[in-house]
Amino acid sequence: MRQPDIEIYLKDAELDAISAWLTAALGDCGEWQPRGQTFKTQAGGIPVTWLPKAVGKWHSLLLESDATPWATDRDCAEAACAALGVEVRCAIGGWDEDESDEAADRWLRVTSEGVSEITWRTA
Repeated sequence: MRQPDIEIYLKDAELDAISAWLTAALGDCGEWQPRGQTFKTQAGGIPVTWLPKAVGKWHSLLLESDATPWATDRDCAEAACAALGVEVRCAIGGWDEDESDEAADRWLRVTSEGVSEITWRTA
């Protein structure tokens, strides 16, 4: 099932590398515009938000559309890991505000070694 948007968390990723990857995957990535603590742009017509150090050393990348090449956060996380060579984390499935704390702490860890489920307490 296609998710309405995509959000992944990248460790030690550089914004220039993210821009190059987004351009290759989605189309031309515009200039990043600072908006408070976030940066916004469009890549291939898709609104993109970058939040540096959203959780510790982890940067959040939000693609605000269901019209990406990836149906799920996991698909995008695997592609980002392969292209950028960094560890990526994402929610196991769609996010629900009413889910329990235990369920909210279940994440996927994507590395060059593969995908594994972890407990990640982000709050």
